[in-house]
Amino acid sequence: MKKTKRIAWMGCLTALLLMLLPTMVHAWAEDIFSHFQVYITAEEEYNSNLDLTSNRLKRSDYITTVSPGLRFSTSPKSPTTGEFRREPTAEDRFGVDLDVRAGFVFYAKEHDDNYISLNGTLNAWYAFTRNFTFRVRDYLVRSDEVREQDYSVTAIPGQSLLSRMSIREPYYRNVFEPSLEYRFGRDNVLTLNYRNNIYEISSRTAEDSMENYVNPRLTYWFNVKHGIYLEYGFTLADFENSRDWVGHLGTARYMYRFNPRTSVFVEYTQLWRNFDKPSFGENTALDYVVYRPSIGIEHAFSPTLSARGQFGYFWQDPNGGTTTDSFYYDVSLTKRAGKTTYTLSSQGGYTEDYFTSENLGFTKYYRVVGRVTHQLLQRMNVGLFGSYEWAKYPGTVIDDKKPKDQIWAVGCNASYQILRWLTISLDGSHRENRSNIEDRDYSEYRGILRITATY
Repeated sequence: MKKTKRIAWMGCLTALLLMLLPTMVHAWAEDIFSHFQVYITAEEEYNSNLDLTSNRLKRSDYITTVSPGLRFSTSPKSPTTGEFRREPTAEDRFGVDLDVRAGFVFYAKEHDDNYISLNGTLNAWYAFTRNFTFRVRDYLVRSDEVREQDYSVTAIPGQSLLSRMSIREPYYRNVFEPSLEYRFGRDNVLTLNYRNNIYEISSRTAEDSMENYVNPRLTYWFNVKHGIYLEYGFTLADFENSRDWVGHLGTARYMYRFNPRTSVFVEYTQLWRNFDKPSFGENTALDYVVYRPSIGIEHAFSPTLSARGQFGYFWQDPNGGTTTDSFYYDVSLTKRAGKTTYTLSSQGGYTEDYFTSENLGFTKYYRVVGRVTHQLLQRMNVGLFGSYEWAKYPGTVIDDKKPKDQIWAVGCNASYQILRWLTISLDGSHRENRSNIEDRDYSEYRGILRITATY
């Protein structure tokens, strides 16, 4: 596993150097310093339940974090806000957006929990030709959050992983994702993606893990109305203590476009999880196959209102175990009205929880998330959000029960750019879990005041 990590890091650094060298030379010729941005954030947080434990065991504390950071971007800065432009133009043949910060974290009472956090993101691209593009995405995090935030491409902003630690313990995660994209028509795309996902933690209850994932995808339209989407995924899963496994995923979708605003599709997905043979004393995780046929529709009601719905059925067939089956759906709605954006999404059926602190495996899962953001003033934004999650873990047994969680959360936030270089924000949230396992119950209140100065 260590050898594979070294290879992954060498690949990450090599790709980064290849992307940065021509960019740095070009940027220096213009004005290298205008592409850098230094900032520092001071944050004060109150947390009523540090370890997300039941009331009789919970700890509360005030947490102070000082985070110096550095941004680099090939994009120009906005003359109004001083921020780098988010979206590249068609003329940008290459680009880099890099953001790295360290956090010095101090607990008011629990001094043994003091640590140094890290957060880094990289988005870079290089277009060899107008139709052939190389991209690199990477994120690095060191944190002690009991429930880890989900940074995957498909995650909803603020979404967390289901797994959680039993006590605060710093962990490290690095996800390196290079890809090649070839466009051979207006909507025809061939993509090859790779992901190296490393998770490391020093804990008696959690374990290190690594994912290597290769994912070719093809979108092809025969004409204006008829198209197909094909996808394959190959996974090598490596765990410190649990059994390693090899995974395959296959998806085939037929798409029909009524008009530029409305399309429908029929899809079939199947995935396989094949675990290594157990040694003496190891757990007996079962190989399984998941079958999922579905149909869907995408429709733009107007330029500011769009919706997507996918509905089907799934069944998980473990080798020698009990079949799990249910309805599957994925629905999302987005509305933009002037200075306000509304988003509502709901997913139901199943998910998989691997490469995390608990590695809960195949999970029967339902979720609904709503969010509203509003630009109150030119330099002030406010937001509200709410979520509900229901999860049952067929492969996990605690106190002779299969855990079943019901997690809901509500929150609000506001940010105001006082000066071109000074921003203040305030976040508040409440989250609860109602579980059939008493020790998994928790209730948490959280408030965060954050001040950021940028140069």
